Amino acid sequence: MKTFLVVLAFIGAVLAEEWVPKNLNEINEIRRECLVSNPLSVIQLAAMKKFVYPDEEQVRKYLLCDVKKLEIFDEREGWYEDRIVKQFKMRLDEAEATTIVEGCADKNEQKSSADVWVYRGHKCLMASKIGDEIKEFMEYQIAKEA
Repeated sequence: MKTFLVVLAFIGAVLAEEWVPKNLNEINEIRRECLVSNPLSVIQLAAMKKFVYPDEEQVRKYLLCDVKKLEIFDEREGWYEDRIVKQFKMRLDEAEATTIVEGCADKNEQKSSADVWVYRGHKCLMASKIGDEIKEFMEYQIAKEA
């Protein structure tokens, strides 16, 4: 009986931790929520629409909010590399996306604050092929809405 309970508990834990990538509507809702809790200036928003992310506390806090709500970053554990790959690989081969993410998702050896840690990883990802894919996708979405 004890063995059955242990197995059942293990299965429950595995199922409870199954993560699913967010769809575009969920991502947009997360962004709206993060803008409410981390307001940005008109200038910062305009820059971010052009994929320029100023290294400013408000922007870093907004990015931290985003990645926490996307469940791809934890302030204690750091980056969930497998989740980032699943969420953002787009048209890239999984192995290539994994290599990029592993190169960007550092272990915070610098002991930076969470927002600085996230900003560093975000900057690296946006400068990579993953960032190129994200930019192309977002530009397509914007053009589609116009």
